[in-house]
Amino acid sequence: MTTVTDVGEISAARRMRSIESHTGYKVVPAKHHWRTVGTIVAVLLIAGTLHSVLTNPRWGWDVFAKFFFSEPVLVGLGRTLLLTVLASALGFLLGTVLAFARVSTSPLLSGVSWAYIWFLRSIPLIVLLLVLNNLGYLYPTVDVGVPFTSILFAQYNTVEVLSPFAVALIGLSLNQAAFSAEIIRGGILSVDQGQHEAAAALGLSRRRQALNIVLPQAMRAILPSGFNEIIGLAKSTSMVYVLALPELFYTVQVIYRRNLEVIPLLMVATIWYLVIMSALSLIQIAIEQHYSKGATRNAPSPVFRRLASFLPFGSVRVGKPVTSETKQDVIRKPLAGVNLGNHGAGRIEIRDVSKRFGTTTVLDQVNLTLAPGTVTAIIGPSGAGKSTLLRTINHLERADEGFISIDDELIGYERDGNVLYELKEGAIRRRRSAVGMVFQNFNLFPHLTVVENIIEAPVSVQGIPRAEAIGTALDLLARIGLSDKADAYPRHLSGGQQQRVAIARALALRPKVLLFDEPTSALDPELVGEVLDVIKELADSGTTLVIVTHEIGFAREIADTVVFMESGKVVEVAPPAKLFSDPAHPRTRAFLAKVL
Repeated sequence: MTTVTDVGEISAARRMRSIESHTGYKVVPAKHHWRTVGTIVAVLLIAGTLHSVLTNPRWGWDVFAKFFFSEPVLVGLGRTLLLTVLASALGFLLGTVLAFARVSTSPLLSGVSWAYIWFLRSIPLIVLLLVLNNLGYLYPTVDVGVPFTSILFAQYNTVEVLSPFAVALIGLSLNQAAFSAEIIRGGILSVDQGQHEAAAALGLSRRRQALNIVLPQAMRAILPSGFNEIIGLAKSTSMVYVLALPELFYTVQVIYRRNLEVIPLLMVATIWYLVIMSALSLIQIAIEQHYSKGATRNAPSPVFRRLASFLPFGSVRVGKPVTSETKQDVIRKPLAGVNLGNHGAGRIEIRDVSKRFGTTTVLDQVNLTLAPGTVTAIIGPSGAGKSTLLRTINHLERADEGFISIDDELIGYERDGNVLYELKEGAIRRRRSAVGMVFQNFNLFPHLTVVENIIEAPVSVQGIPRAEAIGTALDLLARIGLSDKADAYPRHLSGGQQQRVAIARALALRPKVLLFDEPTSALDPELVGEVLDVIKELADSGTTLVIVTHEIGFAREIADTVVFMESGKVVEVAPPAKLFSDPAHPRTRAFLAKVL
């Protein structure tokens, strides 16, 4: 008689046999016959072309071999390379200036840049070269003195100053600048606005923002089109033949006009141009590999990694690189023990603050006083003005009316009685460094490692020695449980890990006030807890925390004060026990009835 146990064993045995029988399956890849046909046709075409070129005596390969390394050709090649390198460097340098002027908020700078680009892109290069070559007719002398006066320091003959090489270099550089400016501008515009805001919130200077944050990220968009322009410039040097300048193509022309061996000499120029383009292509690949750091999960090949090591913007390495997949035992220090040195500081006063975007009033006469060392949660429906209020505290948004002070010091203004004088950018940056901000979408700099993200502001804004800043960064990483991620890039971290790094980056400046703009809204539900735990620990650090959040339970648990906002107004302010259990305003009660 078969028992239930016997039936179960038989079923299990059948399942095991079924599983075991699948392990012997052989996978046969699909066959693509047309791919094979295409490959054969391509091979035949290549073989036929090579056979035709190499066996046809009229190509004159003996003449080619005779002149390929001849002295005149090498001299012309050197002049072509020199023009390419110098014109590329000058053109892209001027193009970078034009690109930043083009995106400037100054109407004059933007307009001048646009006019230059429009004019130079409209003129054929050969026309520009001929005009510059005949500049001596329009201006016989070059005068050095004080403009609009008769004071003259020196005077030179224009024809002597503008040699054919100088005309070629100036013409190629001016032409290159117009096209490279638009390429660079496109790269700048491709950088997410959050990166600009994060850099500004950290107090980085405009120059630091441009060179260390914006341009390195923009390079990935700039490089493909930029190298196309450089390759085009290398070929465009052949156009300076109109100046009788003996570069590579002009030299070849001179030789074949003497010996009538046109095809072999043209092949000499062609092969050298191929060599130049191949070298530029390899350089492009190496530079692209360098600037792809943090954007890809796969490391560059060793060859190009060695090439990239000679380039600027190298990474800070404090240990063995660790990816997100590496598992290590992490000893975490308590975050509440971090020494911010701001106990008793961070009193925020918001007085009659209003903010409008066009005809829409986002903040309407907001008044709040937040005590130092307290935790304030700002809640309310979407569009209530919560995030805008947060951004006005560190002057990322300028209030149209009213003012905000921290410990009686205004961030964006100097007060003289009833008059507020707006400060210059440098003074705003220095005061802003006392207010850390953690963004909703993290806004970590993707081209910098975790430790580089954290030390960027302390080193460049506060002047802290690099070694000391790295030590502080590693201590903060240990406190948030990410000491093994120091050399990882943001892309290699989970959302919760990225947000914790963003908190550490803000804490590295030892701020009086720490702002959180919906710190968990961009996270998966299972990652919310790890970020909230870090914020709970921060509540005991003595830093004033202001948190915009939709996590009502979290606000109830951690906040000393809860602010309810709607339509740009503060509707109710109360301790969490009072506001959540017995709200005074009907609108607060209606809102909480929907979310609790």
